[in-house]
Amino acid sequence: MAGISPPSAAPIGAALFDLDGTLVETEHRSRAAWTRLFHAHGLEVDAALLATFVGRRGQEALGDHVHRFPGSTVNELFDEAVGYLGSPDIPPPFPVPGADVLVKKLHAEGVPMAVVTSGLREHARALLDLVGGAGLFTAVITAEDVTQGKPHPEGFLAGCAALGVEPARAVAFEDAPAGIAAAKAAGLACVALTTTHTAEAIAAADLIVPDLAGISWPPLPMTTA
Repeated sequence: MAGISPPSAAPIGAALFDLDGTLVETEHRSRAAWTRLFHAHGLEVDAALLATFVGRRGQEALGDHVHRFPGSTVNELFDEAVGYLGSPDIPPPFPVPGADVLVKKLHAEGVPMAVVTSGLREHARALLDLVGGAGLFTAVITAEDVTQGKPHPEGFLAGCAALGVEPARAVAFEDAPAGIAAAKAAGLACVALTTTHTAEAIAAADLIVPDLAGISWPPLPMTTA
């Protein structure tokens, strides 16, 4: 695999994965839920607006628009949107190509792994069952575990602390600009997938790939000290 050197000469020793759009394809469901929320309140929504929700904590993304929902709080709107995910006409989530193979391989090789997601813990554990289960990961950092969501680096710093690894020795796998910004701000190298955004939109990553199929370890070439 081709790529550029991440900002460290230390060997990569851990992997931190975003969840939605990185390990499991869920964006089709999220788009549908957010769209229904806006339409239920008589508001228009377009692809550009929906893109601002990707990779962020739902409550924080909603906070940018709550003024458009008179009489509703962020938490009420978030709960309403989550409720739409149970609608029978919304298609189920499915693993990103190569995700289950990669995480099982890294687990078998003893590579420390964590999940750093903007989603809730219950949501995360259910999705991780699609790629082998939460038990493959040393830590699962969710929206409940941080005070500031992506693009703030708090989640990735917490993930590195849980793994006992310096950020300079870890690589993040992400799919959204907010997540890439969070990883880079925390000091991690970053591999980005074009599962939810164009390559141009995620150009800040160190390496861009279509999915997780065929990923080798480490995924980035390293310089020597």
